[in-house]
Amino acid sequence: MEKLIFTAQIAATLFMTGVIWVVQLAQYPLFSFVGTEKFTDYHDAYRFRITWIVAPAMLVELVTAGLLIFFPPPEIDPKILWAGFALVLVNWASTFFLQVPLHERLAAGFDPAAHRALVRTNRVRTAGWSLRGLLMIWILWQTLRF
Repeated sequence: MEKLIFTAQIAATLFMTGVIWVVQLAQYPLFSFVGTEKFTDYHDAYRFRITWIVAPAMLVELVTAGLLIFFPPPEIDPKILWAGFALVLVNWASTFFLQVPLHERLAAGFDPAAHRALVRTNRVRTAGWSLRGLLMIWILWQTLRF
């Protein structure tokens, strides 16, 4: 059971780490190139499609991060797993309290201030998933050493 949970955790985290870097460096900055006439339609389509990509991975990551606390790999200090779970909560909080409200503002039409805030505040998630990715790689390395 622990191996399945751990494998799903690593896969979801590394997937989301890659996604967040694409979002941070390409998708969000390119919003400003869409143009005001087509922005609302573009943004609606973006949100619909990106949700189908990220929601399953985020849910798997949340559930498996919680399960790892109860079914930890024996080689790993539980404090490390709690730190990983805390980073998941940071990413979820940033998503729902920062990015979602900014996307709601952008849904009404392109707003340069909201766009800048979206790119800027998304750095929280970029850092959070990057740290989680490194943490999962370190945990994997620790489990493979023993």
